Parts: sequence; structure tokens; C-alpha cells
Amino acid sequence: MKEIRILAINPGSTSTKIAIFNNTKSAFLKNIRHTSDDLKAFTHITDQYEFRKKFIMEELKNAGIDIESINAVIGRGGALNPIESGVYEVNQKMLEDLKKGIMGEHASNLGGLIAHDIACSIPNARAYIADPIVVDELQDVARIAGHPLFERRSIFHALNHKAIGRIHADSINKKYDELNLIIAHLGGGISVGAHSKGRVIDVNNALDGEGPYSPERSGTLPAGHLARICFDGSYCYEDVKKIITGEGGLMAYFNTNNAYEIELRAKDGDPKAVLIQNAMSYQIGKEIGAMAAVLKGSVDAIILTGGIAHNTTLVSYVKDMVSYIAPVVIYPGEDEMKALAMNVLMVLTGKMKAGKYN
Repeated sequence: MKEIRILAINPGSTSTKIAIFNNTKSAFLKNIRHTSDDLKAFTHITDQYEFRKKFIMEELKNAGIDIESINAVIGRGGALNPIESGVYEVNQKMLEDLKKGIMGEHASNLGGLIAHDIACSIPNARAYIADPIVVDELQDVARIAGHPLFERRSIFHALNHKAIGRIHADSINKKYDELNLIIAHLGGGISVGAHSKGRVIDVNNALDGEGPYSPERSGTLPAGHLARICFDGSYCYEDVKKIITGEGGLMAYFNTNNAYEIELRAKDGDPKAVLIQNAMSYQIGKEIGAMAAVLKGSVDAIILTGGIAHNTTLVSYVKDMVSYIAPVVIYPGEDEMKALAMNVLMVLTGKMKAGKYN
């Protein structure tokens, strides 16, 4: 296969990961950290666009990477209109929607914006995104929330879910679309999805207040109590948004979103840390059980992935709850950079056709 050079860009809430791949072989990887002081100057996430791009270009220059040697730039997909799983070439409509944040503010909105700008400076290079957080394959019954003013939405860690699903399928000589899987991504947010023959037919909205709580998100809160605090004069709309996402979960209980720190405190016997970590594990297990019902008990494997899957105590707790359903397989951490490269390589080699965002 002819060597294809790919620049992958993955903006996170406090970091920007960049990588150069020659086909799927990593040639350069850098995690650029951004302090809270750096970012608090920006009112909106998309305002960070030039700030983050400058760091990317400096790191590539310092590493001696010739920008014009890059054949394609792929960014992590953002909070766009709901779309099918796949790879999409960045177009004007996508750029407009990423800038507006039409489905909410999220650091991943910067991925397509920066990828497009860099690709425009490289002869014959194009910009793409893959499996953004708004991948929507929900079955119709999963969309009904209980009141016509509300609809359940599919917002989850689609890139890692899909990549890990394919990796697991390959490991057992199967195809991803032949299997029924429950995949739980355990990171800054937690999403648990029911993968039925290659489609995520149900998943909690990991960004906007559903499912287990996580290091910085509150998950499903008691609706009546939430409604009361919205109108008792103690909190404004922005305050409530932060309670739901950003300052919920471990952040609310411990004033830190560092799950590893809480893991160590629990191991040292801190009773509060033990209780809160166990409760998070319990909620993960309960959500997995719900997805087993979605799949009508026909589950080939339960997969735990993401950074928190390194926590053996939490994993053991979840296993005790759900291993009766199906074998539990652990893929700790995530390799979203390689997943981005693998996706765009399939397009560039003709194995997959890039979709058009409308």
C-alpha cells in the first residue's frame, strides 16, 4: 500500500492531542495541555480556535514535520446535527454548524474547524471528521422520553465505541456488524451503548444529563429536585448547566475531576471515596443491565473501555454485577488518534465512501 500521511487532531476539554500517522503507524504523538488559566479567557469553546491551532502548528514545526507532506487532516467530530456513523469531509455547512454549536458547546467542535483550516494550507489535502459524538442510530422507541416536549438524543463517545467494537470483533475473527455488544466508555463522561449488529440502537446521552455520573458530569438527576432548584432563586441557567456537565459527579463531591486521585483515596480507606466510587460503579452496572434488556439478553460481550477502565476495583465491582449477562472484556484507555487515522485511511484507500454533511 502506498504510504499516506495523516494528521489527526483531537481537542479535549483541557488538552489538544495531535498525531502524525504513516498509514496506521504512528510517527509522532503530542498531548498539548491547556491550563484553566489559559482557557478561562475564552467565553465560548469555539473562541479557542486560533489559540489551539497556534500550538498545533508550533509543535509540528518543532518536531521537524513538513506540513506539505500531509495527505489528509482528520479532526474529532463535534456536536453537529445527528448523523449516521462514518467519515465525513468537512464542508461549509459543517463549519457553520460547528461555529454555532447547534447541538451544544463541546471541545470536539474545534476538531473540524482546525482540520479544515490546516488542510486549506496544504496542496491537495482535504479535511475530514469521523464518528462524531452525535452519531445517531437509535431505534424509534428509544427516542421517546415521556413527554412530547422532550426527545432522547444520541450523544456519546461514538469514535471510541465504534473503534473498540471493531477491534474486539477482529480479535475473535468476527465482523463488528455480526455481534451484539454492550460497550461502556468510562472517561470524563460515561456512555453505555447497545450495539446491535453494527448499530448503536440505544445509548445514554453522556453529555447532557443521562446515565451514570462521571468525573465531571452528574448523569441522571432526580427530575423533580432538579426542577425545584431551577426556580428557587439559588441558581441561574448557567449554574444549572454546570451542575449537569462540568461541575457534577466527582467534581461536585471532591472538587476534582481526577478519577485516579479518588481511586487512590478509596484504596487508602477514605470512606467517602469508597462510597462515591462504589456508587459510580453501581450506576455503570445498572446501565449495562438496562442495555442488556434492550438487546433482549442476546449479548456476545460486555466491553469496558476508557481511562477509568484501568481502575481494577471499579472494574471488579461492575463485573460482579453484570458478568452473568455475557463475558466482560476490558480494553483500558482509548486510542482515538489511531481510530481517526484508521477511519480516514479507509476513505483514502477506497474501502469506504466519505459521507456528505447536510
